[in-house]
Amino acid sequence: MKTRFTATLSILAGVALGAAAVQGLHAQAKPPIYYVAEIDVTNPDAYGKEYAPKMQAVIKSHGGRQLAIGGTAGAGAKAAVTAFDGAAPKRAVVTVWESMEKIQAWRNDPQFKELRQIGEKYAKFRAYAIEGVAQ
Repeated sequence: MKTRFTATLSILAGVALGAAAVQGLHAQAKPPIYYVAEIDVTNPDAYGKEYAPKMQAVIKSHGGRQLAIGGTAGAGAKAAVTAFDGAAPKRAVVTVWESMEKIQAWRNDPQFKELRQIGEKYAKFRAYAIEGVAQ
């Protein structure tokens, strides 16, 4: 009888410790950062050939993952951008990042700056970052 009691108590203690550890890990997880770019493309062909695929590669090399690409021009732009309030941008892109530091490293990369100069010949950009909500 004493052995069963000890075994049961040990199992319950293990479950409680495991649950506490999982909660602690969830509490430590940082929410992702979402980078949103609204792009007014003036030359879709040149933008799609000279800028978009190269910038997508640089984003990936810095750890960014593209969640959504919509509108005209560029690699992967097949979905429509649907406006609910105001006018929709010609192109919109949403990427997810682990931290604001990763976004800043990407934007400070000389390759980013070089490509952005090319992109600005064919489009006007509006971009911002939003911290995700902890799950």
